[in-house]
Amino acid sequence: MTPSVDYVMTCIGAQIAPGEQSAPSQIEKIYKLLLKKKCAIYKTKKMAGYGLHAVAIFFTANEPHDAATLTKTFAPIWEESGIDIIVQERAAYDRGKRLVVMDLDSTLVTSEGIDELAKEAGVGDQVVLITKRAMNGEIPFSEALRARVRLLKGLSVSSLETVYQRTHLTPGALEFAEMLNKNGFKSAVLSGGFDYFAERIKEKLNLTYAFSNQLEIKNGVLTGEVTGEIVDGAKKLTHMLAIAQKEQIALEDVVAVGDGANDLPMITNAGLGIAFNAKPSVRKAAPCNITQKSLASILFVLGISEEHP
Repeated sequence: MTPSVDYVMTCIGAQIAPGEQSAPSQIEKIYKLLLKKKCAIYKTKKMAGYGLHAVAIFFTANEPHDAATLTKTFAPIWEESGIDIIVQERAAYDRGKRLVVMDLDSTLVTSEGIDELAKEAGVGDQVVLITKRAMNGEIPFSEALRARVRLLKGLSVSSLETVYQRTHLTPGALEFAEMLNKNGFKSAVLSGGFDYFAERIKEKLNLTYAFSNQLEIKNGVLTGEVTGEIVDGAKKLTHMLAIAQKEQIALEDVVAVGDGANDLPMITNAGLGIAFNAKPSVRKAAPCNITQKSLASILFVLGISEEHP
């Protein structure tokens, strides 16, 4: 006889807040779909904090399911209600994660650094077009990066500071980082962007590591070249694996978060891979998706909340 397996489903969305009329009907649909799959619900836990609401549903399945496949089963509920749903095996959920690696542009911060630099250089439209094609996986990231950086040739280094000053953290990024630090996580920003920005965000959020691309600068201006190895999707995965090994953390205890095609190698190889407000092609390929605007919503998936009603 195949042994039963316990799972935890985390449901996140404004519709789950007390008093929201849509919450009971959507949760009821989740319950019915679980029962249809012959799953037995034995516990629910409401969670709140960071201006967000969530519920964790604990259930047993008579036969094992792949957690990512089970998560995608509930995609129609997200499409209808906007409630994000992520399923994990309970054993992994209870053990907890220990390392979180994150993309920078459009993940930890709201903008794309290279697009902002392009505006300063007067080549914004050209660079944005290349960026979109790269993020959708239409052209290799390394090829797109070199093409975009060449368009920045001659830009003054002072423009880097100008762009940084108008760079904003994604909502919930500060709370997310604070709670990771408070709970003893190691953390890293793995960026296909540039070290000037990644290092500053690392310090601002007190992250453990930062790896990114290095712009070549001579005589106070950008040469249009990058130095060293390009941090593309494959290199992000290499860095994630190296950090985990250095910190003696099993890959199953690693969380990877990003939004672009170059994040998929780390997202699909981490113990818990999350596409955060990602492009459609990335959403489809990623095992888990979060569409809430706040990065702090990921804390619920890790079982961390400010309130435990």
